[in-house]
Formats: sequence, structure tokens, C-alpha cells
Amino acid sequence: MTKMPDIKDLTPEQKDALIVDLVRRLNELEAKLEKDSHNSSKPPSGDGPRRKPKSLRGTSGARPGAQPGHKGKTLKRVAQPDHIKIHPVAPVCDACGQQIESARITVLPEGRQVIDLPPTRFEVTEHRVQVAQCACGKRHSGMFPEGVSQAVQYGPQIRAAAVYLTQYQQLPVARTVQALGDLFGLRVSTGTVQQSIDEAARLLAPAVRQINEALREQPVVHFDESCMRVSRMPYWLHLASTRTLSWYGAHRKRGREALDSFGILPGFKGVAVHDGWRPYAAYECEHALCNAHHLRELVFVAESTQQPWAQQMINLLCQAKREVDRSAACGNTALDPSRQRYYRRRARALIAQARKLNPTQARAPERVELRGRIRQSFTCNLVRRLHLQATEVWRFIADHRVPFDNNQAERDIRMPKLKQKISGCFRSESGMQAFCTIRSYLATLRKQNRSLINALALSFAGFVVSPLTAAE
Repeated sequence: MTKMPDIKDLTPEQKDALIVDLVRRLNELEAKLEKDSHNSSKPPSGDGPRRKPKSLRGTSGARPGAQPGHKGKTLKRVAQPDHIKIHPVAPVCDACGQQIESARITVLPEGRQVIDLPPTRFEVTEHRVQVAQCACGKRHSGMFPEGVSQAVQYGPQIRAAAVYLTQYQQLPVARTVQALGDLFGLRVSTGTVQQSIDEAARLLAPAVRQINEALREQPVVHFDESCMRVSRMPYWLHLASTRTLSWYGAHRKRGREALDSFGILPGFKGVAVHDGWRPYAAYECEHALCNAHHLRELVFVAESTQQPWAQQMINLLCQAKREVDRSAACGNTALDPSRQRYYRRRARALIAQARKLNPTQARAPERVELRGRIRQSFTCNLVRRLHLQATEVWRFIADHRVPFDNNQAERDIRMPKLKQKISGCFRSESGMQAFCTIRSYLATLRKQNRSLINALALSFAGFVVSPLTAAE
């Protein structure tokens, strides 16, 4: 906290400078109070119940619900039901009182099907081996299946369910034990669940390394990071993803040291899509900035300063996105060069207006002895980024492979963040590493519409399904 000087000792010029500085700081504090999820990167959970969401997409004019022409979905009859129940007619006619003859009874071809789950109870398979002694005297014995080494143990399906519930559906271990008991009548200990998690992480580690290596060869990869907690220590969850691949990593650091250790960005030759955080820019690949971040920040500038250029820049970005969507739908790989020049020229004109309204602040004469950068306003920093990184901001109009925003990464990192709210912090670094390994594998399979439970069960049975079989 800055100590206030004694006003009695200040000259009139110093008092004027102090008043200007206090007004500036007051405006900054008031602006911070106005920030929420619609005009900053704050999560919606911090908005409170009073704020009504605002969307930059606008209204489509369509009524809620299915639109005209929508085919809809309903339950389909199965060709071969598992069970058929015949409901008999009354044995005696209620009109004449005579017995109804069996020859007069037929079954209608029309039936009504009820789809339900079978009784959910676990099954126990006991394995036994044969022994025999040959006439020559040699004794022979059968072999227990590979992996069946204990007198009593859980099978791969149960262990797969435990891992799925904790690492993908993100239940705490204790609640997973309760769920297995309620659903299947199993009395599984928390130690068994944790042992299954640790073994799954060990079995899936080679497959996750394949995902890591495959991401280095992708043309466009999304990156993001978010703070997590391990016990009382802050850690960082890092993400690299595409439409069909997801990779998560845990590290004590957020910056270059962590990114280098993961081995994806070093040597990466594609386009890295991110939110403009400075360490990403150090890598020698092409970059694209998330324009969803820019839109939220521009909304904040428009609301807090009422400067017209901010709303005009919002409109320009949204117009470009709509045009790119139409262009990509027609099979084009980029906008026409004349349209690209139009957007870049218009953006430069708006930025020029913004720089006149938000000039760079010089160092105050009485603080000339201090070192370091001069702190600039939020708006000034945003304008500077839009100016210096214009190529990265507008890359989506020149390369349709590059999306308008980094929503792919933000969607992929949202559920692991939700785990922290549901289950609390990780108790150990190894627990977070295991979560990243298993989550990388399962999230990748989910993007490829493959069965997670079957893949986990096969892994526990000794066969790990490759995550790259159906990848791009």
C-alpha cells in the first residue's frame, strides 16, 4: 500500500499531480468492480445472482425449441427384444359366460417395448485348473489366466468403472465407493479405488506419450493453462488440444520452464492458438490470439470509457467472423485478399483513434529516479496488443484452419477445473500427474466417440487401445 504524503509539505503543482493520480487509481478500482465474465476472463461462477448474461452473438429471431424442419429424435424399436411377455385375455367371456377356446386366441403383431437396465449385481467367476499325471509318471497342471494371481480379486470391469467415475466423471474417491455400492452392491475400499487409479496411470502412460508426439505434428494446436492446488501448494494444469486430441500436464511453474518440459511447443511448426500470454510468444512457430478474449476486453472498454472505437472494433471482429464462417462453409481456405486488406485497414484506423484517446503515459517528472516500465491503463495495453500483434489477431481471416477463438482449449480445461470444485485439491503431486495421464487418454477417446469403459477394461486386461487409431 502506497503511503500518502503529508499535504502540508506539498507544493500546489504536487497537490495537482496527487489529485490526478488519486482520480486515476479510483477509476481503476471502480472499473475492476465492474468486471465479470461478460467483459473479462473472470469465470461465470464469480458473477453472482444479480448479473444477467450478455451475449455478443445477438438474437437469431427463432423461437425456443426445435425449429421447422427439424427431424427430432425418439426411441426406436429393436428388432430382436431380449424378452417377450404375452399378456393373456380373460379365460371367460364377460358377455355370455362361456369359456374362450384356445383356437380362437391369437397374438397381435403390434407390441410395446420397454427399454430398461438389467438387475445391476456383480458376477463372480471362479477359476480352477486341472491336474493330471501321465502314465510315465510326469505330473501336468493347467494354468490360471494371466492377471488372475490372487485368491480373490476385482476384475477389469470393476476397476475400469472406479477409474472412470473418479478421473472422468470426477467423483471423489469416497463417493465413488458409495456409487459402486449403490449401483452394483460392491463393497470396495477407498484403497482399492486408489490402487486402480495408480495402475491405470502406469498402463496408459505410453499411450499418452503418443498423444504428446502426435500433437507436435498437428497444423493447429490450442494451448491453455489454469491454476490448481496440490495440498496447500499452487500448481499449474497445462493443456494442448485439437478437435480429436487432448493432452494435460502438471507442473509447479506456469511459464517457459513448464512449457519446455512438456516437449510440445519446442520445435512445433504449426499454429499455436492461445490467449496471448507472453511465454507462448517465445516459441518459433506461428501464433493466433483468442479473439473471444479481445471481445470481452473490448466490451469492458466500451462500458467503462464510452469510447466509440471499442464498439466499432467489436462489430468489425464479429463481421469478420461471420464472413469467415460463410467462406469456410463454401470450401475456401482464406478470405479474398481484398477482403483481408479491408479488415486490416479498418482495424488500423480504429486503433489509430484509440491511441489518440489513450496515449502512453510518461513517467512523472518527480519520479524520474525510479526504474522499470511505466504502468499503463488497461485500455492502453489492449490497444498496444491489437496494434503490435495484428497478424496474430487477424490470422483467422488468412487461414481458415485457424479458429476465431481459443474455445477448444477453454472447453477442454473447464471440466478438470470443475474437479477441483467437486473433489477439492489433489493431495499429492503424483495424484495430479495420474489425473493428467488418465484424463488425457479418456478425453481423447471421448472426442473420437469411442467407449471409455471398454478401453479402460481392456487396459486392465493387458491391451491398451491406441488413442491415435481414429485421430486426425
